[in-house]
Amino acid sequence: MKTKILIVATAIILFLPTRAACQGMPVYDNTNFVSLVKSLVESAKQTSNLVKTVKFLKTQKENLEKVNNVVKQLKAVQEIGQNNQRLINVMQNDLQDILNSPYIKPDEINRVTESFNSIIDNSLETMDFIDQVLSSDYLKMSDADRAEILKQKEMESKEMVSNIRVKTKRYREIISFRKMQDKINNRETGY
Repeated sequence: MKTKILIVATAIILFLPTRAACQGMPVYDNTNFVSLVKSLVESAKQTSNLVKTVKFLKTQKENLEKVNNVVKQLKAVQEIGQNNQRLINVMQNDLQDILNSPYIKPDEINRVTESFNSIIDNSLETMDFIDQVLSSDYLKMSDADRAEILKQKEMESKEMVSNIRVKTKRYREIISFRKMQDKINNRETGY
C-alpha cells in the first residue's frame, strides 16, 4: 500500500507543469530584508526613547504632586496659624471686655471662662498634633496624607474661630440686653 501511494505521488509530481512546481517557492530579496531590519531598528530606538520620555514625565508628575502637596500643607498651616491668631485676639480683647462688663453676673464669669478655655485647649491640642505630623514620620505618612490631615485640621480651626465668634456675639447680645433692661428698669418716673 505504501508503494502504491509512493508511485501515485511520483506520477503527480512528474505530470505537473514546470511553472506550477515553482509557484510556492519564496523569493529572497536582500534589499527589502536590509530595509526591513533598518526600519525595525529605528522603531526600537523610537520606542526606547518613548519609554524613557514616559518615565521622565511620570517622575516629573510625581515631583509636581509632591510640591503641590507641600504647598497645600504650607497653606493649611498658615491658615491654621491665622485662625489661632484670631482666637488669641478675641481672647485678649473681646473676652476681657465681656468679663469686665457690669452686666455679667459673678456666677456667670466661670461659665464664660470655661466655654472659652475649652476652645483654647482644643486649639493648643491641634497645634501640638500639627507639630507632630510635620516634624516626624508620623505613622510613615506620605505628603498627600499629611496634606489631607492638615486640611481637616484647617477646617476644624475655622470652626473654632466661628464658634468663638458666635459665643462672643452671644455674650455681647446678653450684655446689650441687660444694659437695655437696666436702663428701662432704672429710668426716671414721675414726669
